Amino acid sequence: MSDELNGRRIAIIATDGVEEAELTEPRKAVTEAGATADIVSISTDPIQSMNSDINKSETYDVTTVASKANASDYDALIMPGGTVNGDSLRVDADVRAFVKGFFDAGKPVAAICHAPWTLVEADLVKGRTLTSFPSLRTDIRNAGGTVVDEEVVRDNGLITSRDPGDLPAFCAAIVEEFAKAPTR
Repeated sequence: MSDELNGRRIAIIATDGVEEAELTEPRKAVTEAGATADIVSISTDPIQSMNSDINKSETYDVTTVASKANASDYDALIMPGGTVNGDSLRVDADVRAFVKGFFDAGKPVAAICHAPWTLVEADLVKGRTLTSFPSLRTDIRNAGGTVVDEEVVRDNGLITSRDPGDLPAFCAAIVEEFAKAPTR
């Protein structure tokens, strides 16, 4: 266990349908580096994670809801994927406002797989270079972003990856980027 993120508080925005590995592996990486990680959702109900979008896995307790959360209470944001998770989060105005707060404050944001859908919906990809699950790439381009097919892409505090196969590199990148960022 390292102490690179000691004292840091990380938000993880997720809801039902979140891809389990994309929730648990980044959370494990930041907590093992010393951070506290809170799950922020659209409801206080436990969230149902999935494996490969179709197989139910574990449920996870929610720390707080997006309507009550504030980016100023956190040092960074992790956005796991999952098709249903990404689609549900992007249509929620409180989620979009919460995510936008991190960009407005210049805090690092890490998004994997289907998570960039929320970034598209919140108008946060214009002029940025990122990667995602292949089915989102047209949406990203249409929103003014540049898409590349790489394991991890870093663009001025935004860290993105394509899918669960990229998790080792994604987790390493988020710990490194979060450690460089100023604390709240």
